[in-house]
Amino acid sequence: MNAEIIAIGSELLTPFRKDTNSLYLTEKLNVLGVAVKFKTVVGDDRADLVATAQHALFRSDIVLFMGGLGPTEDDLTREAVAEALGLELKRDPEVLRKIEERFASFGRKMTENNAKQADVITGGVVLPNRNGTAPGQWISGKYEGRERIVILLPGPPSELKPLFDEQCFERLRGKLPPAFIATRVLKVAMLGESAVDARVAPIYKRYTDIQTTILAGAGDIQFNLLKQSDSQTEAEARVEELAGLIEDELGDALYSSKGESLEQIVGYYLQMRNATLAVAESCTGGMVGARITSISGSSRYFLGGAIVYSNELKTKFADVPASILAKHGAVSNEVAAAMAEGIREQTGAMIGLAITGIAGPGGGTVEKPVGLVYLAVSGESGTEVVERKFPGDRHRVQMFATQLGLDLVRRKLM
Repeated sequence: MNAEIIAIGSELLTPFRKDTNSLYLTEKLNVLGVAVKFKTVVGDDRADLVATAQHALFRSDIVLFMGGLGPTEDDLTREAVAEALGLELKRDPEVLRKIEERFASFGRKMTENNAKQADVITGGVVLPNRNGTAPGQWISGKYEGRERIVILLPGPPSELKPLFDEQCFERLRGKLPPAFIATRVLKVAMLGESAVDARVAPIYKRYTDIQTTILAGAGDIQFNLLKQSDSQTEAEARVEELAGLIEDELGDALYSSKGESLEQIVGYYLQMRNATLAVAESCTGGMVGARITSISGSSRYFLGGAIVYSNELKTKFADVPASILAKHGAVSNEVAAAMAEGIREQTGAMIGLAITGIAGPGGGTVEKPVGLVYLAVSGESGTEVVERKFPGDRHRVQMFATQLGLDLVRRKLM
C-alpha cells in the first residue's frame, strides 16, 4: 500500500516555516511497510484543499492530513475533507464537553469558535489529543470503489507525534497486509554527482525492484536505497546485495554505508587509532569544530582549536611565522601547512587540520580568486596540503571546505 501526506497551512508556503512532520510520519509509515509516494503543501483555501484532497484520494491508499484543525476561520481541513469525501460534519457533544473541560482545567472559559473542533466527519473515529484541544479523526471506507484510509492530524509536532504513536500506529498495523521496507544510505565525499552516477548507474539500474534516490550536497553525495517486500529477510538481502556492489565500485570515496555523518566516521577512526585532533580555521570560522563537537563523546578525541581569522591570530594561536605570512599571504600553501603544524604543536594533538581561503563574495583577486581554499593535515608522517577552487556563494564554499577538511582527516587515519 502507498501513502500520501498533505501539510496544510499558508505559513508553510512562506520562507519562515517548514514542514518537519512529514519526515516523522514517513519514517513511521516505512516501519509499517508503507511507502510515501506523494507529499503536498497547500494553503488555507477551501477550494484548493478540496481539490488536493480529491486528487490524493484518487491515487493513494492512505491519506494523512496535517494541520488546519484549529478553531479559527482559516482552519478548514475538516470541512474540505468532508466535502471531498461527500460526507457531512456533525458536532459531537462528547468531544465538545472534553474541549470545555480542558479549558476549565487551565482556569479559562472556552470561546465559541473552539466548538468547531468538535465537528466530526460522518463515520469518523475521534482520535483523542491529550496535548491540545483539536482531536484527530480516522475515516476508512470505499472511495471511487477502492478502500481508503484517511487520517486527520493536528499540526503542532508536540500534538501530532504522540497522537499518531498512541492512536494511529497500531490501528494502521492492524489494517495493513504484511509488508516490509529495507533501506540503506550510502554516502560519498568530494566526488561530483554526475561522475558518481556515471559509475554507479549501470549497477543500480539492474535492480529495478529497488528505489534508488541520489541526493547531492556540497562535497557530499547520498544514495538512498529502498526495497518493499512481503519478507523482511528478502528485502534486506536485496538491498545489502546492491549496497555491496556500489561500495565495491566507489572504494574509499564511500565513507559511510549506514547513513553516518562524515564527522561521526572521523570520530570512529580517531578512537580506533587512539588519536587526537585539533583544528585551525580561518575562512570556515569554526564550522569544522562545530561539526566535530556535534557528536556526543567527541571530547575523547577532539582537543579543540582556534579561529585564526586575522594574520595576528594566525601567528599568536597557530604559531605561523610572520615572515611566511608577509611573503606568501594568508591564503597560501605555505600558511596552510604552518597553521596545521602550529596548531598540532600548540595543543599536543596527533593530527592538526588547517583551512584558509577566500569564501567571498569579496576579497578575491586574479591570482587568488573567490573560492580558492588551502587545506592542510599534519601528523607524525608529515604534512599534506591540498589546493581547491570551490564554486558557489560564501556558505557553499565554506561547506565544501569543511567537508574536504574532514575527509582529509579520514583518509589520513585510513
